[in-house]
Amino acid sequence: MGVAAPAAKVRDLPQSKIMAFAVGQFGWALLSGIISNWLVYFYQPDNETISQGQTVFVPQGLAVLGIVTVVGGITAFARFFDAFVDPAVASLSDRCGAKSGRRMPFLKFAAAPLAIVTVLVFWSPVSSTSWANAAFLFVTVIGYYIALTFYCTPYNALIAELGHDSRQQLAISTAISFTWVFGTAVAYVAPVVWGGFVPMLGRVNAIRLTFTIMAAVAFVCMLVPPLAIRERDYVNSQPTSESTVESLKQTFGDGEFRKFVCSDVVYWVAITTFQTGLPFFVTSLLKLPETTTTIYFVLMTGVSVLFYLPVNLLANRVGKKRLLLVAFVIFTCAFAFAGALGSGAVAFLPPMAQGVALSVVGAIPMAAFGILPQAIVANIADASSKTTGQDRQGMFYAARTFAMKMGQSVAMLLFTGVSTIGMASGAGYRIAAVSAAVLCGIGGVVFAFYDERKVLAALAR
Repeated sequence: MGVAAPAAKVRDLPQSKIMAFAVGQFGWALLSGIISNWLVYFYQPDNETISQGQTVFVPQGLAVLGIVTVVGGITAFARFFDAFVDPAVASLSDRCGAKSGRRMPFLKFAAAPLAIVTVLVFWSPVSSTSWANAAFLFVTVIGYYIALTFYCTPYNALIAELGHDSRQQLAISTAISFTWVFGTAVAYVAPVVWGGFVPMLGRVNAIRLTFTIMAAVAFVCMLVPPLAIRERDYVNSQPTSESTVESLKQTFGDGEFRKFVCSDVVYWVAITTFQTGLPFFVTSLLKLPETTTTIYFVLMTGVSVLFYLPVNLLANRVGKKRLLLVAFVIFTCAFAFAGALGSGAVAFLPPMAQGVALSVVGAIPMAAFGILPQAIVANIADASSKTTGQDRQGMFYAARTFAMKMGQSVAMLLFTGVSTIGMASGAGYRIAAVSAAVLCGIGGVVFAFYDERKVLAALAR
C-alpha cells in the first residue's frame, strides 16, 4: 500500500488546549466510574446495604448453570455486544470527512446521550424485585456502552493525532491521566454525597439524585474539547479509504499491537474484578462503613498523582515497557493482599490500616497504568500510519477498547459468579481478589514480549 502524500503543516497543541482536551476525559471518566464502581453494588447488594434500606430491584438467583447472576449476565453481555460496535464506530470516525474534523463531531453528538443513559441505568421502573427491572437494566446498560463508544473511540484517537511525536503523545496521555483519575475519584465520593440526601429522600432516591448531578457535570465537561479545539488546526491526518473489515484486519496484523492487546485483555479482567469488588472488600471483609471506600480511593488517588511526574520523566528516560512491567508486578502483589483483608494473615494490622496499606501500594501502578498504555497505543498507531500511509488511529483505539470490554465482560461474569460463594464469610470476595492477582501476573508475562524498540524505530523513520 502506498504512502500518502504529505499533509499541510499544522501547529503543535499548546498547553491550554491540552488541558481543554483533558477536561473531556474527566467527564467520561466520571460517568464510567459511576457504572463500573456502583452498578453491581446497587443491583446486587450485600446484606449490609440491604439492611440500610437498599431495594433489591432485580432477581438475585443464579441464572445460568448456577454460575452467572442476572446482573452479571446483563453487564457482561452488554460489554460483549458493545465490543463489536467499537470497530464500526472507529471506521466511521476514521472515514469521516466533516469540515470540522474526523473526531470532534462525534464528541458533540455523543455527550448528551451518554450522560442521560448513565442516569437511566439506575432508574428502575418498578420499586421492588421484578424481571421488568432486569429488562430495563439490560436495555439501558447496552445504551450506555454504545454511547460511551461513540464518545471515547474518537476521543482516544485524538491522542495520537494531536500529539505529533512520542514525547507530545506522552504529554497528552499524562494530562488526561490526571483528569481520568480525578473523574474516577469523584465517582468514588458518591457515598458521601448521597449520604447527605438520604434523610430527605431515602437511600435509593438519594443515590439517583447524586448520579444525576454528577452526570450533568460530566456532560458539560465532555463538550469542552469540541468547543475549545478546532481539530483541523492541529491534526494533519486524512480520512482512510479502507473498509471496516480491512482496517480491522490491518490493525490486528500489527505484531507488536497484538502482543500489547493480548496483555491488555488479561489486565482488564484483573483490574475490573478488583475495582468491582473494592466496595465489598471494605464492607464485607474489613467490616467498615461504605463511606470508607471513598477515603481509600481518595488516598489512592492522591498518592498516585504524586507519581505522575516521575512516571512521565522515567518513561522518556528508561522506556514505557520497563515501567509498565514493574507496575504489573506491584498490582499483582496488591491484588493478592486484597484477598487477605480482614483475615488472620494480616491480623497484625487494624482493619482501617489494612485498607490504607492497599491504597498506598496500589497507587504506584495506578499512575503507570493511567498514563502509559494510551501512550503505547499512540506510538503503535503513529508508527503504523508512517509505515502504511493509512491514518487508522481510531481503529487502533477501538481494537484496544474491544480488548478492554472483552476483559470487563469476563470480569463481570467472574466476580458476580464467585462473589456469591460463602457470602456470609466473604469467601467469594477473597477468591475474586486472588483471581485478579493471578490474571495480572499473566498479563505482565505476555506484555514482556512487546518490542518497544521496534515501534520507536518505526516512529523515527
